[in-house]
Order: sequence, then structure tokens, then C-alpha cells
Amino acid sequence: MSSSHAAALETKHANLDARLHAEMNRPAPDAATIQQIKRAKLKIKQELNEI
Repeated sequence: MSSSHAAALETKHANLDARLHAEMNRPAPDAATIQQIKRAKLKIKQELNEI
């Protein structure tokens, strides 16, 4: 895989991390949204580890 692909994945992971923190800091965080974001982060992390 190219380094630009890895960089794009890292950017997506960072964006999801920011969304996760924002959701968790809301007065009433949505558990389903948090789980969805965590799953997406994990998928990206696994893809990065395969590179």
C-alpha cells in the first residue's frame, strides 16, 4: 500500500477519535453512536496494521 493511503487512514482515524471525544463529552452521549465510532476506528486500525 502507498504511504498516501496510510496517511489517509490515519487522518480518518484521528477524525473519528475527535468525533468520539465530542460524543462522550455531550450531556447525554448516545451509546450506539459511540459503539459505531469505536468499531470504525478499530477497522481502520486493523487496516493500518496490515500495511
